[in-house]
Parts: sequence; structure tokens; C-alpha cells
Amino acid sequence: MKTEDLKEQGLTDEQIQYIMKEYGKDVKKLQKDNETLTADRDNWKSKAETAEETLKGFDGIDPEQIQKDLKEWQKKAEDAEKDYKEKLYERDFADALGKEFENIKFSSEAAKKQIMNDVKAAGLKLHDGKILGLNDLIAQMKESDATAFVDENADKAKAGAARFTTPKTGAGAGAGGHVSMTELMRMKNENPNLDISSYIQGKNE
Repeated sequence: MKTEDLKEQGLTDEQIQYIMKEYGKDVKKLQKDNETLTADRDNWKSKAETAEETLKGFDGIDPEQIQKDLKEWQKKAEDAEKDYKEKLYERDFADALGKEFENIKFSSEAAKKQIMNDVKAAGLKLHDGKILGLNDLIAQMKESDATAFVDENADKAKAGAARFTTPKTGAGAGAGGHVSMTELMRMKNENPNLDISSYIQGKNE
């Protein structure tokens, strides 16, 4: 649109100026809309080309095989995570068991190893660093296989017997080096499992 054409139509300069101003607004709007449409066109064109390339990549591929492979990889990932958790649990269980066994005396290393394997096979559960039911199980094992453990009470009794069977001399010793009855009672109180019958017989001889 030209101003000369408008003048030929008999319009005043003021009218022509107004029309040209409004016309300019419309032109700018159309240009902007055109730019937007062009950008949208290019965007969709790019997406279409990408989709086409993607589809070409699936040429000759069986969708069922893809699903099968996907499930296999998912199972492998799940198995790997399960295996990791099991190994972590076994390590924590072994650490807790080793700590508990520090307070138990075994007759030999072989006995300790066997008892440890039996505990692991019993299926006890670990909770907050503690093995549930371990004390009860150890008590049962001591009853069923006492030879695997050291009887601390018996050891104390033997130690007491060895200490008091040495003939005494001087104060507190009876005739012929025998232990006095007072001494025997004290020995019995200190070692309830001590058999003092032999001392009494020796005293009566």
C-alpha cells in the first residue's frame, strides 16, 4: 500500500497517516505470525525426521524379542540386587556371631568351627546387630554336645582340688598333713562341685 494511492482516493494527510500506522501494525503482526509458523514447521519437520530415523533403526527387529530381552535384563538386575543384599547380610551375621563367640570357650578350634556352622544352618535371624535366639540355641548345643565346650565350673573344681590336696604343714594342717574339717568346709563353700569325700576318708584313717 502506497500513500500516493490513498491520496488519489481523496483522503487527507491525517487519514492517510492513520491508515498507514494501522497497516504497519497488521504487517508486523503478520510477520510475527509467519515467523512462529515457520518455527513450528521446522520443529515438526525435525521431529518427523527424527521419528523416521528411529523407525529405520527398528527395521528387522522383532518386538517380541525386544520384550523378552528387556525382561531378562530386568531379572538379571533383580538377581544382582538380591545377591548383594544376601552377601551383605551374611557378612553382618558372621560379624555378630564372631563377637558373641568371644564370650564362649570351646574345647578346640575344630569344635568352634563346627558349632559356628551349625548356628548358621539353624536359620536364626539378625536384628539390630543381635542374633535372635542364639543364647537358647547355644544352651541346647551344650546339652547335646558338651564335649565341644569348656566346662568352666568343672575347671574351677579341678583347680580347687589341685590346690587343696597339697599336704599342709603348720597351722591349719591336721595330723599327718591332712586338711582340717574347718578347711574342708571352706573348700566346699568356695567350690560347690568339689568332692570332699576322699578328704574325709583320709582324715578318718
